[in-house]
Amino acid sequence: MKTEIHPEYLEAHVSCTCGNEFTTRATRPELHVEVCSNCHPFYTGRQKLVDTGGRVERFQRRMAKGRARSAQATAGQSQTRSE
Repeated sequence: MKTEIHPEYLEAHVSCTCGNEFTTRATRPELHVEVCSNCHPFYTGRQKLVDTGGRVERFQRRMAKGRARSAQATAGQSQTRSE
């Protein structure tokens, strides 16, 4: 191994947005993460929506608009059938 070309590998404090904090080893002394093993859906079995730039809200608005349109169409069809 060549000397003086590898980064210093030191103890790092990791904090997640869910509030979980733990210690590991890395090249930086402090790390901030959005998803950790404590809150990741793969490890917990619970679904968590990770919002990146409002995409989740935009998707939910589109879905609500589509449901409203389909409800109106269904109501319109039932009125024409009853006449």
